[in-house]
Amino acid sequence: MSKYIIKKCPRLEGQVEISGAKNAVLPILAACILTEKECVINSVPPLADVFVMLEILKSLGAEVSYDQSAKKAKIKAERILRAKEEYDLAGKLRASFLIMGPLLARKGRAKIPLPGGCQIGTRPVDLHLKGFTELGAKTRQLHGFIEARCHKLTGEHIHLDFPSVGATENIMMAAVMAEGVTVIENAAVEPEIVDLAEFLNKMGAKISDYGTNTITIKGVKSLKGARHTVIPDRIEAGTFMAAAAITGSEITIKNADIDHLGAITAKLKEANVETEVINGGLKVYPKGELTAFDLKTMPYPGFPTDLQAVFMSLDAVAKGTGVITETVFENRFLQAGELNRMGADIKTDGRTAVVDGVKKLMGTQVKATDLRAGAALIVAALKAEGETEIGDIYHIERGYCSIVEKFKGLGAQIIRVEE
Repeated sequence: MSKYIIKKCPRLEGQVEISGAKNAVLPILAACILTEKECVINSVPPLADVFVMLEILKSLGAEVSYDQSAKKAKIKAERILRAKEEYDLAGKLRASFLIMGPLLARKGRAKIPLPGGCQIGTRPVDLHLKGFTELGAKTRQLHGFIEARCHKLTGEHIHLDFPSVGATENIMMAAVMAEGVTVIENAAVEPEIVDLAEFLNKMGAKISDYGTNTITIKGVKSLKGARHTVIPDRIEAGTFMAAAAITGSEITIKNADIDHLGAITAKLKEANVETEVINGGLKVYPKGELTAFDLKTMPYPGFPTDLQAVFMSLDAVAKGTGVITETVFENRFLQAGELNRMGADIKTDGRTAVVDGVKKLMGTQVKATDLRAGAALIVAALKAEGETEIGDIYHIERGYCSIVEKFKGLGAQIIRVEE
């Protein structure tokens, strides 16, 4: 067991470079098994979730190498020896289910354990299975596994009941070598979808209109190897932007795509925090006292659910009262109880939280209940009086690359302690 110990930080300063996006790289790595040829992926962050996905690819028979210093992964799935994913590996990673689409396309069969990941609410795979079924696969659930088989996949019009990111990605990967044309309606439009589509097109896929609610995929017979650089992590960027806001600091975010941060910069502006695009980065700085704001999570381009917890920390010390509504996951206020332990005044009722800003937070012992809740506690700890000890940090390290070193580089007093 390890923990972070964080002391109050009067002010952050300097610049921080954003890593490749966790939520973009995982489906891209899964897509590498669609071809026998080698794929080279750059800007692959050394995260626990990435290491699990690489192990999953190895277990299927792919040749995998990863240069952590260069953040480069090479995958060559010349032979897929099995179409069954290991239960122990799948249980560690929600994105493990993204293997099913590529396996169906490549092998015509797949047996995947029900996925793991953070316990932030029900995240069913029914939309994934609906898409596979409409493409011609037969699916069934048995004893914790989902099995799918097909003689061939055939293009079809698929309407998603909800613009699920994972389902959109999985169906895209299954459809790229299907016979005919597939149209995904009510598709997700997140930047991570666009990044995956561009990688698949580099492999020889014919995907158009990605980044819109209707994606068209013309099936091809085979795919080739490709090189690709993963987009910057907009959630990591938003986390450091929130850290600047809560400490009243001016910092520069390097390697951030401003086009992906519209909802975040707009919400910071409501909180009295300005952002400015400068040469090679994005400057974040306060205009004055932090003011309370209301927030409602929505699919992109709305405010991302993955930053709801972090921005709750801002509302906790802002002047006034903010109302936060979570529309994506029904159990994503786990951080509220931990923030209240630090002196916050947060009342939750179902999917709504009312946050009354307090003048100060106090350092104490808290636990990261999930990945994004853990990030919220780090941000809050930077503002809290005294010392904060955060346990269960393995959640945080699933999604944030070198987070201790990056915060130290900005002047934060944070250390990682092994127990």
